[in-house]
Amino acid sequence: MNQANGGLPLMHHRKIACSFRDLALFQIFQISLTSLRQLKGEGTDIRLKEQAINLALKCLSYDFVGTTLDESSEDIGTIQIPSAWRPVLEDTSTIQLFFDYYATTKPPLSKEALECLIRLASVRRSLFSGDAERTAFLTHLMNGTTEILQRAQGLGDHENYHEYCRLLDRLKINYQLSELVSVESYGDWIRLVAEFTIQSLQSWQWASNSVYYLLGLWSRLVSSVPFLKINSPTFLDGYVPQITEAYISSRFDAVQAVAQGTITEDPLENEELLHDQLDNLPYLCRFQYEKTSMFIIKLMEPILQSYTEAAKMTPSMSNDELSVMEGRLTWLVHIIGAIIKGRQSSSAGAESQEIIDGELAARVFQLIQVTDTGSHIQRYGERAKQRLDLAILCFFQNFQNVYVGDQAMHSSKVVQGFVFHVNGYLLCSDWMTLKTSSCYLHIQQLYLRLSELLGLQDHLVVLNVIVGKIATNLKCYTQASDVIEQTLNLFQELAAGYMSGRLLLKLEAVKFILGHHTREYFPFLDDFSCSQNRTTFYFTLGRMLFMEDSPVKFKPAMEPIQQVLVTLEATPDSSFRTDAVKFTLIGVMRDLRGIAMATNSRRTHGLLFDWLYPAHMPLLLRALNHWTDTPEVTTPLLKFMAEFVFNKSQRLTFDSSSPNGILLFREVSKLIVAYGTGIMALPTPSDAYAFKYKGIWIMLTILTRALAGNYVNFGVFELYGDRALADALDIGLKISLWMPLEDILGYRKVARAYFALLEVLCHNHTTVIVMLETSTFARIVGSLEGGLKCLDVSISTQCASAVDNLAAFYFNNVTSGESPSSPAAVQMARHISECPTLFPEILKSLFEIVLFEDCANQWSLSRPMLSLILINEQIFNDLKAQILASQPPDQQQRLAGCFDKLMNDVTRTLEPKNRDKFTQNLTLFRHDFRAK
Repeated sequence: MNQANGGLPLMHHRKIACSFRDLALFQIFQISLTSLRQLKGEGTDIRLKEQAINLALKCLSYDFVGTTLDESSEDIGTIQIPSAWRPVLEDTSTIQLFFDYYATTKPPLSKEALECLIRLASVRRSLFSGDAERTAFLTHLMNGTTEILQRAQGLGDHENYHEYCRLLDRLKINYQLSELVSVESYGDWIRLVAEFTIQSLQSWQWASNSVYYLLGLWSRLVSSVPFLKINSPTFLDGYVPQITEAYISSRFDAVQAVAQGTITEDPLENEELLHDQLDNLPYLCRFQYEKTSMFIIKLMEPILQSYTEAAKMTPSMSNDELSVMEGRLTWLVHIIGAIIKGRQSSSAGAESQEIIDGELAARVFQLIQVTDTGSHIQRYGERAKQRLDLAILCFFQNFQNVYVGDQAMHSSKVVQGFVFHVNGYLLCSDWMTLKTSSCYLHIQQLYLRLSELLGLQDHLVVLNVIVGKIATNLKCYTQASDVIEQTLNLFQELAAGYMSGRLLLKLEAVKFILGHHTREYFPFLDDFSCSQNRTTFYFTLGRMLFMEDSPVKFKPAMEPIQQVLVTLEATPDSSFRTDAVKFTLIGVMRDLRGIAMATNSRRTHGLLFDWLYPAHMPLLLRALNHWTDTPEVTTPLLKFMAEFVFNKSQRLTFDSSSPNGILLFREVSKLIVAYGTGIMALPTPSDAYAFKYKGIWIMLTILTRALAGNYVNFGVFELYGDRALADALDIGLKISLWMPLEDILGYRKVARAYFALLEVLCHNHTTVIVMLETSTFARIVGSLEGGLKCLDVSISTQCASAVDNLAAFYFNNVTSGESPSSPAAVQMARHISECPTLFPEILKSLFEIVLFEDCANQWSLSRPMLSLILINEQIFNDLKAQILASQPPDQQQRLAGCFDKLMNDVTRTLEPKNRDKFTQNLTLFRHDFRAK
């Protein structure tokens, strides 16, 4: 197949798939049904049965609408079966056939029969002729699933059991509660499903992966109750509390089983499964909230009392007893946190809900008063204690989202203009409106209850408790990186809120942290396993530091980092390659990156720049020179610099008389020249990405951001004979050409950094690219062609922009002029004359992408296409002939007309209006060309 046909297989595949669906798939499905009916007898060949049921499953699993479903996922959407299949699916014998096969076979045949039923239950509702036919289909599904439960058919097999749970879940996903309750057998069905669910929860060790679907079924059932318009009983009031209590009890049993060693995997350690189950639980708990909350409180209070007494006992309880206690408390805190989170989507009554929320939240806040006291302070190294604190952090996050700060207002739909006063109450210009709003009254009810129980009367007091726990975790945990990470994420989320962030600044604990962020107070800063969390820590501190317009606070807050930098600067070269210096450099660079990330304005970035330059910049260069072969040091250093030179939010805007932009670029040049020269001289180990390419893509990102930041007048360097720009561009191109193209395209981040640099160079420094040797120029342009074919839209867009700039340069300086008038134009003409296929191959690739692929950036690709066409129209005519020759003869005349329309009203200019006209024509051309 020639290259012009490169995109045809995908388009032909889709046409063939659609034709197969319309002409053959239904007949094949009917053959599978006929075979299944003929093979129902017990004496038939098991292999024939297997092939027949597998064929039916393949037919029902077909990608009917070309959405390319993820086959690795168990979740399926609505199946868009064609209308031609209607008579077969409305025939109840079809669905009964699969129920019969399930009843008379064993896995894997019975499992595949259930999978077929799951897909039949997922068939689009509009397939059926009317309500009566759809109701009959649903009735047969419910009767079949009821019979399976009545006879306990095949559910002793785990695969059958799992697929049956999925089938139950699909029933509610595809059908409304009003339709379910209208079925005559609904009463028996819901009773048996409830009993099955409770039994499953009690057998949680065996059914742990299937519980998700059962909880999903019941959460959807109760969520539909408010929208039920008929008077038929749902029977949910009696069953749902039992299911909720069974789930919670099963979690307690799991804790005991872990302690006894009867199971190897703790459900609390399976984070994905934990969150999946907790996402469905709030709907069940809030359905009969008062009853469920009383059950939770009765479970929690004796454990909480025992845990409080254990803190005072000397000697304390045994480690196993405390682990069991902490495990059960962990589950209860997770459940309460999930219930609080569910308030955002709850449609139940308001005032009573908030009072009960207060009752449950009070128990968690009471627990928090105990966890870090007495003998419990010796348990920070125990995994059970760490999991409990992780659960508390999840609770904090959910509680503050619903009842504290910015997101609480948003989720409660409070009108704009409300703000939190420092006393925690809401204020607005229309106080009476607010006093009578349901949002204010509901939140007030919760805080009134918390005040009665624990004295937590408002937002500020609750925030003080949260920050106190954050500070305690940061002080007491040194090696539990997951606890530190979750703690810092919560701290950052609080600081990021406009209102909650300002409330934090009122707290003494926060003021203390801002003034004492050293390893003496926060030992995790001294532990290398937690060093990656330092960036988040200082990013959060920086947010709060820069929240108030008070420059006088900056230098005192930076004093601990200042002392570290001064110590490093005083270290002699003979001692600079020690582990102590290494770990100190890693930590301080991560700290500085966090501070740099927090600077979001000209003022705040200026504070950091003036503090860092010129006093401490030589240390960065020294560190790179000494540690070039150590990615653990160079990576955080380069990442800090990449953040520092990034002109986001126009924060790097200097006065017109300020030399700071030039000075900053000179430092950038020194750093990347030192690193680039050093890294290319080192041998490449087996893990090339970790040792070299990771640092290289960060280095290229630094150069790209500095070149594109628009804060440097680059003409100054050549005017005054300064080599900073020339050296930076030289090392950037050298290291780009040093890397094999297959390696560039093989690592996504390397490719993004490489092509981003080429885009900037082709746009702002075109002459630099053009003046390269022809072989080098050809390699760069060839790499751009490879990037255009990349599946990453951002990369192909960058390459299109780079090609457009080069082609426009040639058109404006060579094609449009009588003769090249500058050295760069002469060199460009030489490149193209020596490599005449360079631009035609790119234009060819662009046409293939636009015509034969589903490109999401057609507008971007259209820009270089016009530039390339205008360079030499003969090239375009030759390419047109090639594409037409590759098409069927009966289509060539029509497609030739499409090509003719492409250039309608397009002139030989690259003016914006002319470009837009070509883009419009290209859109119509693509549509007409593909309409075969």
